[in-house]
Amino acid sequence: MEESLLADVVAAALKAGADAAEAVGAQRAALGINVRLGKLEEVEREESRDLGLRVFVGKQQATVSGSDVSAEARAKLVERAVAMARLAPEDPYSGLADAKRLARGPFPDLDLYDGAEPTPEQLEDRARAAEDAGRAMPRISNSDGGSASTSSGQWRLVTSGGFSGVHRASSYSIGVSVIASDGDEMEGGYDGRTTRWQADLPTPESIGAEAGRRGAARLGARKIASTTAPVIFENRLAMSLIGPLIGAISGPAIARGNSFLKDKLHSQVFSKGIHVTDDPHKVRGLGSSPFDDEGVANRAWNIIDDGVLTTWLMNSSSARQLGLETTGHASRGLAGPPGVSTTNLTLLPGTKTQAELMAQAGTGVLITSMFGPSLNGNTGDWSVGCAGFWFEGGVLAYPVAEITVAGNLIDIYARLIPGSDLEFRGSANAPSILVDGLAIAGK
Repeated sequence: MEESLLADVVAAALKAGADAAEAVGAQRAALGINVRLGKLEEVEREESRDLGLRVFVGKQQATVSGSDVSAEARAKLVERAVAMARLAPEDPYSGLADAKRLARGPFPDLDLYDGAEPTPEQLEDRARAAEDAGRAMPRISNSDGGSASTSSGQWRLVTSGGFSGVHRASSYSIGVSVIASDGDEMEGGYDGRTTRWQADLPTPESIGAEAGRRGAARLGARKIASTTAPVIFENRLAMSLIGPLIGAISGPAIARGNSFLKDKLHSQVFSKGIHVTDDPHKVRGLGSSPFDDEGVANRAWNIIDDGVLTTWLMNSSSARQLGLETTGHASRGLAGPPGVSTTNLTLLPGTKTQAELMAQAGTGVLITSMFGPSLNGNTGDWSVGCAGFWFEGGVLAYPVAEITVAGNLIDIYARLIPGSDLEFRGSANAPSILVDGLAIAGK
């Protein structure tokens, strides 16, 4: 969306009585192909152009959004936003980001946009190749389908505080879901990848083969008795263990006082040697951006440094409430005020492979799927439904299902050991994680 259009919207808001305003323009184009059992099942194409406006009247604020960007629609959008702000309750911490914290160009080139435009036929070929490879694996009897997609988007922010910035990104995806069976037993297996650049995708055949392998490996799953044992979370889902950390150290949670880590700033939360980083400027990163969603200059952070919690994650509003400065973690869509989120979050790897972690643990559970997590945000008590593999003598013994793993995250974080098998598969990544002695509820 053009800078001049957003600047006109901001100017119109000020003329209508707003004391400050920011306009966001988002454009997106996407194409997705789904196949099942070798036949084309769905073609989905999307093109959107949307506008969001946030205005301030004193300490009152309102946000509105719409997909009609005609001059008449923009005028109505401005009128509605200012009228809503005048009726809103006061928020003493609201307002645009401080001018001194704004990012100034030229912005870093993060190599987020490829520009390659695969045809529908090419996407269909990829989806079919992935599914064919999955269906060809031993013990695979059926398929939920293969998919391939591409998308590109642009996001622009203009504020009355003097900021104007734009960034665009592309993404390419392949995924496949197959069904393994043995008699009446059936288990699903999935694999998929998304990258910023098309050339960085694995081959469809490798993705399909991995989906098939994962499905077949789950056949013969047993229920186990409740016990306490070491638990290893495989790298694909290990970040689910770290995710609650981010919610617990977000500025809004700290300001409300409902965080199990509210008294842990600058304290030893993890053991020495553990590092968790967040880097918005990672080249081709799936969470990368040259500035945050308030236009604030962002940078890499060592959130956990040698086990010590170094910072809260803040946008401008939560920083003002805490008497601190924003950390450049503002995140927003077209509607609503900014929240807080990370960009490219990474638990740095240790030195032991997953096999070596199993050898160290001896006997326990390797978790390969998780569902239905539950967290008490005030205490850190956490539980999650799981399936995976029981291992004995450091070697996989048999698949297990219908178990629940539980513990307190303060205790878990203090004892976890990261493996060496870090893979960058999304915007939050971790190696396999070993936690010694977790409660496992089974039959």
